[in-house]
Amino acid sequence: MRAGNATRQSPETGWADEPDQRLQIYFLPNLLTAGNLFCGFVALTKIVEADLTPSPEGVINWAPIKLAMAFILLACIFDLFDGRVARMGGVDSPFGREFDSLADLISFGVAPAFLVHRVVLADVFVNHPQVGWFIASIYLLCGAFRLARFNVLAAQGYGGGKEFVGFPIPSAAGLVVSLTLLIIHLNERERSLGPWKYVPAVVLVFLSIMMVSTVRYPSFKSLGLRATSTFTKAIGAALFLGMLLVLRDKILYYVLPGFFTAYLVYGFVRPRLSRALRREIEDEGEEGEGNGEPPGSGGTKGCAR
Repeated sequence: MRAGNATRQSPETGWADEPDQRLQIYFLPNLLTAGNLFCGFVALTKIVEADLTPSPEGVINWAPIKLAMAFILLACIFDLFDGRVARMGGVDSPFGREFDSLADLISFGVAPAFLVHRVVLADVFVNHPQVGWFIASIYLLCGAFRLARFNVLAAQGYGGGKEFVGFPIPSAAGLVVSLTLLIIHLNERERSLGPWKYVPAVVLVFLSIMMVSTVRYPSFKSLGLRATSTFTKAIGAALFLGMLLVLRDKILYYVLPGFFTAYLVYGFVRPRLSRALRREIEDEGEEGEGNGEPPGSGGTKGCAR
């Protein structure tokens, strides 16, 4: 720290005298982030505990793996709400940003990479195991790079906009988990994957590239109860969830990867849509409002998880 910027500390509390230098930890948002981290840890333990050795009848017990995937998806829900709660209460803080990124790295970086390596890659590259763990490590490294990039830009005042630059790591984890779930489902039905067994490896590498890319994705941070089309969309979402619950045994395995894939593809389609259609889909205000992007940044603001 430069001498001119040094801060004085109170001898009684040890805190810096300036209020903006004090460590601010807000309970509810960080409790949700802790839930995210807890889910990631439990997912890892279940992946480690799983015994994927086939029984004499050739049956594999996928229950621990499915439970691990459920916890990763639950972590996505915690991550969805912790930032919203912080913004609604006006309690954004540097501590929350750092804590959230650490939790994301475990739940959406380490856990999905380990999951795919254990369930898919180790079997696909059985003769060359180093290829499997190398592909999984690429995903983890790119996820860590993305989170570090977000924290640096946010510290410079260029984070938290209406757009994500690059594919968000929770969405990447959701796609990885849902695709793995589909593969397990097909395996249980004794369907031969053939060359399709290499798809997860290709998807993992592609997601790694997309996380550190400059393709823009809507953050949907302004989607709220005050949006004019919220009621209509809420009815549609309720009907969709109802259908999903009723027909979950038949369509859940296909809907989840389709949902995350649609968001992935939307980043490429989005620039070709009219501004009015984009605002209708994303419930955003005029494009560029409140983004506060630095000149010549190329849209680095909003580079979020």
